[in-house]
Amino acid sequence: MGNTETEKRMPHIQIPEDLGIAYAVLPGDPARAERASRYLENPEFLAFNREYKSYRGTWHGIPVLVMSTGMGGPSTAIALEELKKTGVRAAIRIGSCGALQPEAKVGDLVLVEAAVRDEGTSLGYAPLSYPAVADFELLLACRESAAKQGFSWHMGIGRSHDCLYRDENPQIYEEWARRGVMSSDMETAPLYVTGRIRGVKTASILNVVAGCKSDVAEDIGRYADGEKLTALGEEHEILTAFGAFECLEHDKRP
Repeated sequence: MGNTETEKRMPHIQIPEDLGIAYAVLPGDPARAERASRYLENPEFLAFNREYKSYRGTWHGIPVLVMSTGMGGPSTAIALEELKKTGVRAAIRIGSCGALQPEAKVGDLVLVEAAVRDEGTSLGYAPLSYPAVADFELLLACRESAAKQGFSWHMGIGRSHDCLYRDENPQIYEEWARRGVMSSDMETAPLYVTGRIRGVKTASILNVVAGCKSDVAEDIGRYADGEKLTALGEEHEILTAFGAFECLEHDKRP
């Protein structure tokens, strides 16, 4: 796609305003966006600006956009705001998480029903009394996709935060685990709040890279090195997200 002087692009993600793709898959890592794009038919690189690396292609004939959002809530919210203006109507986050419950093993998927808003970005949109919840239809499509493909998945509440290396994290994780929270990440809550307010359907599929009561920083380091289980979990979250959009399209057919 040529970048002509007359072509208007969104200021941060640098995607054309008239792109017109309804479905987006949103990994955090630009390298993961590239890896995810390889599963698409006829993948095409679009742009790479700041933390936002994007590709378009088709999944079984369905147009799909893949774009990284970087780390944390602020960049995720900016991404969704600008994607909405290009025509995106449904977005699925795929990313890593730490497990707070023992049944969620390394390499498993967590489909996040709702998220604890323990981060700052979503406060710019609504008070804490406003819930961070997935779009029900899109979440069910994720569940259907994961089940059809035989992946190991769990569904539950997540917690989103802003500080990976906080000194009190072990105690904080334990407290939220006692309340039944299943996973910990940095982007799901701001994604859900921004999407709900802006009218974009959102869901979050997380790949467990740190087991319950393990060292999160150490386990994420192993994930970056491509450990077998977490690499397999990444493949599963990518295929689950693409399959979810296919489920949505199938449900629309007469």
